Amino acid sequence: MATIRQQAYQDVLHRTPKHIEFDGKISEIFGENVFHQEVMREYLPDGAYKMMMASMQSGARLDRNIADQVASAMKDWALTKGATHYTHWFQPLTGTTAEKHDAFFKPVGPGRAIERFDGDLLVQQEPDASSFPNGGIRNTFEARGYTAWDPSSPAFVIGKTLCIPTIFISYTGESLDYKMPLIKALHAVDQAAVDVCQYFDKNVSKVIATLGWEQEYFLIDKALYNARPDIMMTGRALFGQAPAKGQQLEDHYFGSIPERVTAFMRDFETESIRLGIPVTTRHNEVAPNQFECAPIFEECNLANDHNLLLMDLLEKIAIKHDFRVLLHEKPFSGVNGSGKHNNWSLSTNTGVNLLAPGKNPKTNLQFLTFFVNTIKAIHDNADLLRACIASASNDHRLGANEAPPAIISTFIGTYLSSVLDDLEQSVKAGKMSPEEKTELKLNIGKIPQIMLDNTDRNRTSPFAFTGNKFEFRAVGSSANCSKSMIVLNTIMASQLRIFKAQVDARIEKGDSKDEAILKELQQMIKDSKKIRFEGNGYGDEWVQEAEKRGLNNFKDTPRSLDIWDDKRIIGIFEELNVLTHREIEARKEIEFENYVHKLQIEARLIGDLTQNHIIPAVINYQNRLIQNVQGLISVLGKDGAGAAKAQTELITKISEHLNKMKSLCDVMLEARKKANKIESIEEKAVAYCDEVKVYFDDIRYHADKLELLVDDELWPLPKFREMLFTR
Repeated sequence: MATIRQQAYQDVLHRTPKHIEFDGKISEIFGENVFHQEVMREYLPDGAYKMMMASMQSGARLDRNIADQVASAMKDWALTKGATHYTHWFQPLTGTTAEKHDAFFKPVGPGRAIERFDGDLLVQQEPDASSFPNGGIRNTFEARGYTAWDPSSPAFVIGKTLCIPTIFISYTGESLDYKMPLIKALHAVDQAAVDVCQYFDKNVSKVIATLGWEQEYFLIDKALYNARPDIMMTGRALFGQAPAKGQQLEDHYFGSIPERVTAFMRDFETESIRLGIPVTTRHNEVAPNQFECAPIFEECNLANDHNLLLMDLLEKIAIKHDFRVLLHEKPFSGVNGSGKHNNWSLSTNTGVNLLAPGKNPKTNLQFLTFFVNTIKAIHDNADLLRACIASASNDHRLGANEAPPAIISTFIGTYLSSVLDDLEQSVKAGKMSPEEKTELKLNIGKIPQIMLDNTDRNRTSPFAFTGNKFEFRAVGSSANCSKSMIVLNTIMASQLRIFKAQVDARIEKGDSKDEAILKELQQMIKDSKKIRFEGNGYGDEWVQEAEKRGLNNFKDTPRSLDIWDDKRIIGIFEELNVLTHREIEARKEIEFENYVHKLQIEARLIGDLTQNHIIPAVINYQNRLIQNVQGLISVLGKDGAGAAKAQTELITKISEHLNKMKSLCDVMLEARKKANKIESIEEKAVAYCDEVKVYFDDIRYHADKLELLVDDELWPLPKFREMLFTR
């Protein structure tokens, strides 16, 4: 009788690509399921359309009459798409999305009904808030929470449902989601950046933070997925011997995409395009069965919505193609993990990318201003940036197999480093002569030519400048981009405000505007120098060097989250009205809870798989060996012991690994029970990290050794070679 693993693998061998093809031009279907501006222009009266555009651009509140008109237009459009229901689509602090569907249908009399959707239903709803993570903001018995429409992110139709992006707040108005503080952070950086832009261009009235994410993921066949309880429940393989061939030949990276995978990609890309997600890139990643997709950059809030929507599409469409998507940061030990690189920049309403060099000294001075301010913001808030990417799953990835280290630094390239070093030395404390000004402006003017051929990329840097943007490479693949974007835009807004105040103070003391800006840049370059690192972030030398520089290396989540108690950090978020102290405390509490729960689940699964899957299979094989030894002795007599030497040695090896694995597992389970009795969630998280998780790798070591010793036919769990190399 075939084992579950054997049957699963047989299913895999008989898979064929499921071609769900779209024959037309992709451009013709882009955004066809989105209630975007062109659709609004068609469905809304002219006055309502203008009010809606103004609201989207400025965040101004719509009056009830306009909201009713928008709701009616949304409903009429959605009905043409076959929609029967609507939902407020929001982002609770689970890190994913949530939705409650309500029908447009409303009875109006005996045998009569209409489709109803008005302004009240569009603008606000009241889903049950009691079961979402809240970090103590809500009591269990307090169920009321509100979702409120975000007009800046367009509604869309999936299947038969109109989805309306919303924020999610408590009865008392406190944020219970990621979208609301992200919108506030974007507003803060807009205001601060516009004020600084006024030094260079009076026509700038709005600055938009842009985001281009790159989503990495693994694919495995769904039959093998279903045969691995650990992957099903945790997203990663808790056991598994590395195959002889992994990624060491580097033949998967940018290689030919398997036909079955291509069929899946075409399907989810088509659905993404219909939903207005501008996905343009797909390729094999470094690890076997690892892939990446990426869109064109967009406004940050919309880009984040699109990333969450795409993650949902990936999982749903993968099932149609008999795959399962793994978004865990480290699903397989020994090969690359998955990240979500966040490419971030700032653009003005005049069409200028503030992190791209310009065509003359003036625009390049503006570029240097925002460039150096970003570096200073990273320097002053490195530990906060580490905290915003912290998770139990990302802890496995950071610093391993081409992932950036947990030490936050920034890479800007050799030539930009020399530009900053020269600027640091060339700006004089007193008045600058006309000759010095001319020479400095000429050097600044050369930046685009310098960067054109000489700006390299550094894959080991967690925060790298890549020509016209910064790439936050340390963000995990399963994360909500908002976690890092809230922090990045907030600290940038804070830094720009500080910069503006310092420059204005220098001008009041008699410096010209350019001299004041250059002197302040010079000071910031000096103050932030230790955060710049151009070398190999994977080397032990960098760990030692970072320690000398005073940079922290938080290797686990519990330690990295302590920064949220810093009064300076709390003050920044409160001053900019992004998060209150209470909301920060709630988020910190949730992060600790999430960490504990994930390790609890993994610990329980390790116990279950060890006791109920691995040990029975090992004993079964061991009994076969014992019977073989007994049979040889029975037939050969004294010579039987010599003839059975290999079997006897194998039995001994198996017993050693089995006993050690079982003993370690028992100790781990006792440590888990002890940790569970700790009341403080922060202390419990540390206990799980230091007293429970420490056994995971040792237990795995012996289990993986047993996988090599036990008859392949008897091993119960699909192996890495089967999961990573199936097509």
